[in-house]
Amino acid sequence: MPEVRVVLDTNVVLRAISSKSSLKRIIDRLYEEEFKMVVSNEILLEYEELITRFYGTATAHTFLDFLLLLPNVERIEPYFTLNLITVDRDDNKFVDCAFAGNAHYIVSDDKHFEVLSSVNFPKLSVIKAEEFLLVL
Repeated sequence: MPEVRVVLDTNVVLRAISSKSSLKRIIDRLYEEEFKMVVSNEILLEYEELITRFYGTATAHTFLDFLLLLPNVERIEPYFTLNLITVDRDDNKFVDCAFAGNAHYIVSDDKHFEVLSSVNFPKLSVIKAEEFLLVL
């Protein structure tokens, strides 16, 4: 099976970095290199902002340093915007990254991504966090 490439929405990352969360296994599997994570600078900035807000600056910097050291985290920079999500345009950064990074899945529990199921091209698959754990 080819290596699974994913974009993790911030709502998943925020829950997965907590040691008390069932989603912690996503970060564990990332560390064990069981999948490839694709990120853009724009996504990393959102991770930093929201992790800082909920967990503090030290946790945000530690997590981002951890991410950037992993060989299975690929930084890409989309040079276009698809604008497929109109309800919350800020979510388009994940869509654009997934498309540019040839990701198999966007892992998110955000309902705004449901619109992607009706888009014929580009075909982007959205999977909920708990479902992604079953894929791993």
